[in-house]
Amino acid sequence: MGASEAWTTEGSATKASASKRSAAEGRTTRVQRRLTLACSVLGAMVVALDGTALTVVQPALQRDLDASFAQVQWTSTGYLIAVASLLVFAGRLGDRYGHGRLFAVGTLGFAAASAGVGLAPGVGWVIALRVAQGVFGALLQPATLGMLRAAFPPDRLGMPIALRMSAIGLAAATGPLVGGALATQLGWRSVFFLSVVPAVVIGVLALVVRVPAARREAPAPGLDLAGAGLLAVTLACLVHTLVTVPERGWTTAAAAGIAVAALAGGAFVRHERRAASPLVPPRLLRSAGVGAALGILVAASAAMFGALFVSTYFLQDVLGLDPLDCALRALPLAVMMVVSAPLAAVVLRGQGPRRTITAAMTVLAAGILALSRLDAASGPVATGAGFLLVGAGFGTVMVAATAVVVRHAPVADAGVAGGLQQTAMNVGPTVGIAAATTLMTALAPRTGGRGSLWPDSAFLSAMPPTLMTLTAVAALGAVAATRLPRRNATRPERVTPGAE
Repeated sequence: MGASEAWTTEGSATKASASKRSAAEGRTTRVQRRLTLACSVLGAMVVALDGTALTVVQPALQRDLDASFAQVQWTSTGYLIAVASLLVFAGRLGDRYGHGRLFAVGTLGFAAASAGVGLAPGVGWVIALRVAQGVFGALLQPATLGMLRAAFPPDRLGMPIALRMSAIGLAAATGPLVGGALATQLGWRSVFFLSVVPAVVIGVLALVVRVPAARREAPAPGLDLAGAGLLAVTLACLVHTLVTVPERGWTTAAAAGIAVAALAGGAFVRHERRAASPLVPPRLLRSAGVGAALGILVAASAAMFGALFVSTYFLQDVLGLDPLDCALRALPLAVMMVVSAPLAAVVLRGQGPRRTITAAMTVLAAGILALSRLDAASGPVATGAGFLLVGAGFGTVMVAATAVVVRHAPVADAGVAGGLQQTAMNVGPTVGIAAATTLMTALAPRTGGRGSLWPDSAFLSAMPPTLMTLTAVAALGAVAATRLPRRNATRPERVTPGAE
């Protein structure tokens, strides 16, 4: 064999070896992506299932632990304040230390706190452990989006996000049913053990699987502790005030809470403009459509949850339905949220964010408008049609707007983007319910003191203008959608298997 032939043979062998190595890396990346998707979907589902099941067992928890109504309310309020206050900072921790690690810590801690609630000897322990659940939930929720952003190219993010949204919708639909069945047969404590095993499994899996991540081209982002503190105070005061308004009304304490939130929020904005390494980098909000998409998420969730709040009162107090019948009347909403999510990913790929979200917000507004036309003679078809439109519009908006936030955010800020998306999804519903309560109380004052129900005639007169206002909120979201990009982000990114 001559030198040239040897050289050729050696080169061919080298190319073949490189080809095999590339194919192996490709297979590894595909497996890692699938496992990452499974962790993201199951993690989001565990949190959603826990939250929806809790509402069913609160009366039994109150009786068993001899707790007051205010104490039982704090099992929800404490969790919500903790998670909303820490989401963005937790996302930044994921950007700096790896979303897979934060996800694992969050899920394992969430499982431990859930088991602790199931074993708690008193309501004080339940409240404290629910706050701990909120802290760990804040760690894992942005990571579910950050992992997807790191593992999938921008043009392939739509369906993973859609599957995550479908899982959340499925958990929201089945949570009350599963929680009610467990509480009836095994007691309220069994509900909190429901999420322990799945959370432990996916937490361990996240430690084992190395998430494919885009290769970092800049130093790891710094931790803006002052900014995180100011944002936490802002969101804690805002969420606490809005959660208590439906029960207590706009008291002096509520006004003070809003004032403190406004002052802390102003200080946060001022600090972020001057910080060397801000918690929310200006480049993130300047990214194509991210700011508009976050506003749309707040508007959509506020309109939907405000409408659902009013409609639930209508079904139970005006039509006289029991909770099960009420849930069955509203079932089209949950079904359409599950069904519309994967369809939204397909539409988003073909039509782009602007057309998809504008159309979806219009459908959401039409659904709330249909609910505003209900009266005491309305049957299942009329109520079901309204809920169907609301579910279809809301499910599509959640997938498409979340895809815009995650897809258009720089990879270095994927965790912060996920934290902002989750914050919008926590603040929006509290704003919507507080607004609906304020409008209903102003238009139809409650009788019999604080916490009493509205008379049927007064409720029916106040419901249409309240829901029309929420329809207008959804319509404003449709207008905001015209600022979104026409096309999806398709810029290529270099992905390194096992980067975390």
